[in-house]
Amino acid sequence: MMVRGVSMAKAIRVVLLCVSVLWVVPKECACTRNYSRDSSSSLPTLSQRPSSVNVGALFTYDSFIGKAAKPAFKAAMDDVNADQTVLKGVKLNIVFQDSNCSGFIGTMGALQLMETKVVAAIGPQSSGIAHMIAYVANELHVPLLSFGATDPTLSSLQYPYFLRTTQNDYFQMHAIADFVSYSGWRQVIAIFVDDECGRNGVSVLGDVLAKKRSRISYKAAITPGADATFIKDLLVSVNLMASRVFVVHVNPDSGLHVFRVAKSLGMMGSGYVWIATDWLPTAMDSMDPVDSNTMDLLQGVVAFRHYTNDSTAKTQFMARWKNLTPNVGFNSYAMYAYDSVWLVARALDVFFRENNKITFSKDPNLHKTNGSTVQLSALSVFNGGEKFMKIILGMNHTGVTGPIQFDSDRNRVNPAYEILNLEGTGPRRVGYWSNHSGLSVVPPEILNSNPPNTSTANQHLYGIIWPGEVTKSPRGWVFPNNGKPLRIGVPNRVSYTDYVSKDKNPPGVRGYCIDVFEAAIELLPYPVPRTYILYGDGKRNPSYDNLVNEVVADNFDVAVGDITIVTNRTRYVDFTQPFIESGLVVVAPVKEAKSSPWSFLKPFTIEMWAVTGAFFLFVGAMVWILEHRFNQEFRGPPRRQLITIFWFSFSTMFFSHRENTVSSLGRLVLIIWLFVVLIINSSYTASLTSILTVRQLTSRIEGIDTLVASNELIGVQDGTFARNYLVNELNIAPSRIKFLKDEEQYLSALQLGPKDGGVAAIVDELPYIEVLLTNSNCKFRTVGQEFTRTGWGFAFQRDSPLAVDMSTAILQLSEEGELEKIHRKWLNYKHECSMQISNSEDSQLSLKSFWGLFLICGITCFMALTVFFWRVFWQYQRLQPENADEERAGEVSEPSRSGRGLRAPSFKELIKVVDKKEAEIKEMLKQKSNKKLKATESAAGSSHSQRENP
Repeated sequence: MMVRGVSMAKAIRVVLLCVSVLWVVPKECACTRNYSRDSSSSLPTLSQRPSSVNVGALFTYDSFIGKAAKPAFKAAMDDVNADQTVLKGVKLNIVFQDSNCSGFIGTMGALQLMETKVVAAIGPQSSGIAHMIAYVANELHVPLLSFGATDPTLSSLQYPYFLRTTQNDYFQMHAIADFVSYSGWRQVIAIFVDDECGRNGVSVLGDVLAKKRSRISYKAAITPGADATFIKDLLVSVNLMASRVFVVHVNPDSGLHVFRVAKSLGMMGSGYVWIATDWLPTAMDSMDPVDSNTMDLLQGVVAFRHYTNDSTAKTQFMARWKNLTPNVGFNSYAMYAYDSVWLVARALDVFFRENNKITFSKDPNLHKTNGSTVQLSALSVFNGGEKFMKIILGMNHTGVTGPIQFDSDRNRVNPAYEILNLEGTGPRRVGYWSNHSGLSVVPPEILNSNPPNTSTANQHLYGIIWPGEVTKSPRGWVFPNNGKPLRIGVPNRVSYTDYVSKDKNPPGVRGYCIDVFEAAIELLPYPVPRTYILYGDGKRNPSYDNLVNEVVADNFDVAVGDITIVTNRTRYVDFTQPFIESGLVVVAPVKEAKSSPWSFLKPFTIEMWAVTGAFFLFVGAMVWILEHRFNQEFRGPPRRQLITIFWFSFSTMFFSHRENTVSSLGRLVLIIWLFVVLIINSSYTASLTSILTVRQLTSRIEGIDTLVASNELIGVQDGTFARNYLVNELNIAPSRIKFLKDEEQYLSALQLGPKDGGVAAIVDELPYIEVLLTNSNCKFRTVGQEFTRTGWGFAFQRDSPLAVDMSTAILQLSEEGELEKIHRKWLNYKHECSMQISNSEDSQLSLKSFWGLFLICGITCFMALTVFFWRVFWQYQRLQPENADEERAGEVSEPSRSGRGLRAPSFKELIKVVDKKEAEIKEMLKQKSNKKLKATESAAGSSHSQRENP
């Protein structure tokens, strides 16, 4: 190990070198570099492996991180030099430099390290210093491994020789955002130190919160080295704001001052949420044991700490710590410092095994002094720096902090954090966070073997004790205690004033919407100072889109009134739960329908009449077929039988058929059909009674489709979204839209009609139309159906937590019946009338209401007909002759025109069988059976005679 002492003259020279390099680097960074290495200036080597190698270590000695890092560096150097499997005889020397928390001194120290021909530099712990000396590392091709710089903007693209061996704050901010989202908070206040690490970390936090529909409502920056007075003034100002969730991202050495001041201001009590980044566990671990006064400051705080896997190497290293430095507390940065040394040592071993040499050369750019007397010849470029950096990035081994491996962005793989709850006498672990599984109570190394799962249902933490010893998660915000009341914008309406209007008495407004808002405010568990501000000139209704835009522009905190919740508005503001249903309807003039001599046909549709008539004939024919062989009433000349079919069919409509059914199948079909007739008759009677007795109204405008297809004027109300909907969604020409001011203009325009300067119909929201129809003594009606479905709500600024509480209050009002009471108070109509005209076509009975009955009847007829013909065919088969003699006898008794007997059947013969009476068929079958019996007896007698007279 080499610790360089710097004389006064040497310090002056180094300062001049630093200034010169800082001047040279920006000048050259924009041009293409083409180094010409001077091989003669390379260091002579006796073999590929030198006897010793220098590695620089740059950090602030007098800091929580520096006090733990220095003994860790020394322990790592001793362990590497004692291990014969690494470097194999090459001694590792660490050259220490104190950055003293100064960017200038840190850069000067980096230059001093580079003079010692270091092959790598470990540090610094400060992100601000890392930004500066990373340029030096780039210029001299020396890998810079930081064990403490967590700034997310230290990217590999800008600093190709910079590598972070600790965790990136990019992941810590994701962890905090997941925790905020898990707790249901929408706004946080970020308190941070105003340097690169603080600003850039909070910037990442804001981006991540925005993706989760949350935001940083205020960024409170603390000047580095700020005193207690500055911090007190800052906390007093943020305490006047609404959010009670504070994210503290400061330095370990000064961060506790924030909590001391907060404690003195009473900001560590119930209702507050304090979230600290890894600086707080680092400070507490470094102070081990933590005194009781410090713990009293931190009761209920939630902190995030770098998670390192539990392993034998970690346990052994922690056990050695007291022997290394008994007066310094152990923190995670000590392990990262220790692993950084081993990472360099193992990479050097690979570097040597690949037959690489450690050589340095002069950089011509550093010799262009432009006449200056400053000499930069002491600085050399590491020729193998690029190769060595690639080897470091490709390393994959296990250290005391767990697996050491880097991804494509040069971040440690599998980043994870412990979530600690500070309560009682020390921290208590309530869970973990990892980019693989989000929030969990299971250690990350176990979940890493499973597929990634960051779904909301998979996020779990143990219970947390919040400030004030509260176990229930705080709401996270209060109404701001800054003396500013809630600014409420109210439309200054000139029509439908029962909903909202100006009032001479306090609070200056009145109406249904105002009473709902006030009732919801009263249910909130906290007071809300408020003032109502009228919007509009009072001559015409204001534009509600403009009113919502005023909320977006922060001129109002909330807009209260009859504000419709539509899609384009929800993109910019947050609406509460709807407190009344709404939707667009069409209102048109109506007249009483004239009576028609054909009204008796209206109960059924044309299809219903046709099918019913067809079934009457069909069932009559079926009954005739089934009864023809049994029933004399269904026999006779063809003309008589045809008349019988028609008469029987339609007489069943009145249950007045005189023909009796004899066959079982005929009776079955008739029973089912009479049931169908009963249902049809009853339905027809009820429908016809309604048509003839109920007052029928009609309008030439049948609904929104009829209105769109026409070219007539359409009336809409001033300020509402109806005009935009008709033009943008239904493609109605703007020239057809006519704005109407109030109810009087509504009624006048409808009465005049489009030909006399009025409108054909009015399109407006249902709550307004209910008032209009009542005040017009029901002279007009809505036609068609309501063609949009929406509601009215209160419009708050985006992500306002008050919107959530108000929605809950509105739901409570609805459940308790208070909304209905307020509705009856303001909207108790004196003249109730039917909202919509009845359409005679809509009241007609169609086939779809009866097709089931017809289906049952049809299936019954088919089954009966099947059984009937099966029986006829069976009888026909039995009547067939069995031998030639019988065939000839049959031909003599019943000659056939075709000259063929029954053995050669024909369709006409089958029809003859069908046409015969059932009694005749049975007699024929009986005669055939007797003949067969006699023939059998005769054949038996002849056989017996032959045996007796051989």
